[in-house]
Amino acid sequence: MAATRLQIQGDESVLLRVTHSNLKTFSADIRFSLQTTVDSVKDKLWKKCGTSVNSMSLELYDDNNTKVSDLTDNSKPLGFYSPLDGYRIHVIDLDPSSVTSGGWLEDTSLVEKYAISEEAYGKLDGTFRKFKGKLASENSSALGNKKPDNYMEDLCANIKVGDRCQVEPGEKRGVVKFVGRAESLAPGFWVGVQYDEPLGNHDGMVKGVRYFECPPRHGGVVRPDKVKVGDYPEQDPFEVDEI
Repeated sequence: MAATRLQIQGDESVLLRVTHSNLKTFSADIRFSLQTTVDSVKDKLWKKCGTSVNSMSLELYDDNNTKVSDLTDNSKPLGFYSPLDGYRIHVIDLDPSSVTSGGWLEDTSLVEKYAISEEAYGKLDGTFRKFKGKLASENSSALGNKKPDNYMEDLCANIKVGDRCQVEPGEKRGVVKFVGRAESLAPGFWVGVQYDEPLGNHDGMVKGVRYFECPPRHGGVVRPDKVKVGDYPEQDPFEVDEI
């Protein structure tokens, strides 16, 4: 006993395992100060397991699972009962109506579930079901508006590579360099144009795909309805209509 008392005086705290009479799966390792009172130990355990301080009885077991003592005096310091690292405090809940009783804290199948009728759920706003329905409707509309692969193909009948052209808006003149589908763009047919002036956005490469070759910032890929082919000579920037 003298050796135990010396250890208590020298050690400031002790690591104890905690179990509970109602919570069979509950087990925690908690460090306690040896100077804290049993009442304070109970308060700390209440926050861990839910058993109220007034309904709590504590038992101390050694590392061989042999009962050492009942912690009956709330005013005594924990060190009075000579606990050592690895000992166990067992919490006994004396309240038959305690939140820990009945097993529902550990077995959720025992908890009564909230149920709602299909009719009542259907009348609610902001539900996941209505969100999914709205999303499906939007996706359906988007698919319905998807352009076919032959979109504007008929407008390309009179547009050939090498034709002089004018592109609207802006009356930008140039030469046709590409006619066909552009897999990196939207479905349908497109026309690639090399502008006479640096009015474009690229050099014939769009989204990593090369459709034609032209100087930087001279290239454009537009829909056929924006292109007019014909006698559109290169404009002289110094030309004026009147003197």
